[in-house]
Amino acid sequence: MALTALLVQAVRPAAKDGAARAIFAGGCFWSMELAFDGHDGITSVIVGYAGGTGERPTYEDYARKGFREAVLVTYDPSRITFAGLLDIFWRHIDPTDDGGQFCDRGPQYAPALYYGDEGERREAEESRKALAESGRFRKPLATEILRVSTFYAAEEYHQHYAKKNPFRYRSYSLGCGRNRYLQRVWGKDMNATADPPNDWKHFVKPDKKELRKILTPLQYQVTQEKGTESAFHNAYWDNEREGIYIDIVSGEPLFSSKDQFHSGTGWASFTRPLDSHNIKERTDLSLLPARVEVRSVHGGSHLGHVFNDGPPPTGLRYCMNSAALRFIPKEDLEKEGYGEYLKLFQKEG
Repeated sequence: MALTALLVQAVRPAAKDGAARAIFAGGCFWSMELAFDGHDGITSVIVGYAGGTGERPTYEDYARKGFREAVLVTYDPSRITFAGLLDIFWRHIDPTDDGGQFCDRGPQYAPALYYGDEGERREAEESRKALAESGRFRKPLATEILRVSTFYAAEEYHQHYAKKNPFRYRSYSLGCGRNRYLQRVWGKDMNATADPPNDWKHFVKPDKKELRKILTPLQYQVTQEKGTESAFHNAYWDNEREGIYIDIVSGEPLFSSKDQFHSGTGWASFTRPLDSHNIKERTDLSLLPARVEVRSVHGGSHLGHVFNDGPPPTGLRYCMNSAALRFIPKEDLEKEGYGEYLKLFQKEG
């Protein structure tokens, strides 16, 4: 969307189709975009900067200019109300923390509700009061309710960040503690996922510096430097649970426990890949005799090697490093975005 800047007055301008707009600040705008995106009645979510002063902010100077990270939500009032948006908002923040949100600290991450008219101000205040009186929080609520001012769209690479960079976002999200807090406070009443949907087909590989921050030293050595982990001293060489294995870097599905066997070598071994489109093979001349290296297509990760000494029906042994893989048990496939593979583990008849 070619939205350079949106100056929102007391009553937000409605789109031609009758849609309305609302602005929410709740810490990292990547997470807030994900919180609102996909709900029935919400037609778009744009991340940006709200409430500051001065000329157009950038990611480098928005905090200095007094802006907060925020999202502009466009919605259809006939399908979801402003009160419905407030409910989503509360369930994805820590409303008691005005010093930031989770691992993101500073006033630029402080939560805030923005209202466009007196009706929305009353709704916002009543909603905050009801939440405060619910007994769910031990500390007083510190979320501000502010008049809508200026909203600027953030740079393009921030838009839909979690979807475009699922691996990097998951690492940030897990380390930041938002999900753990929401689960503790809301439990089964969480009304939307705080994790990005799986989108490995559009994976964009981070640079080496970023990968070193995200991966363990062994994972980096194996996937990026063609290293080999120790036999019998790795996570999956003797795994017997049902599920699938994905690339630790990209998340693309690679192998199934249905095709795993005990080779006696001390490494996870498979007779075939789960999806051959996600595997590429090439000659490896680093040792003699020559071997066939196995890499992931989307992540470009070194996984291991394939040999011709496997059991029927293929006669192949895909000898994989556990450090290059992440195992997802069958009971977690749906929630992690790999529900299409559940059928592999359904009993016939």
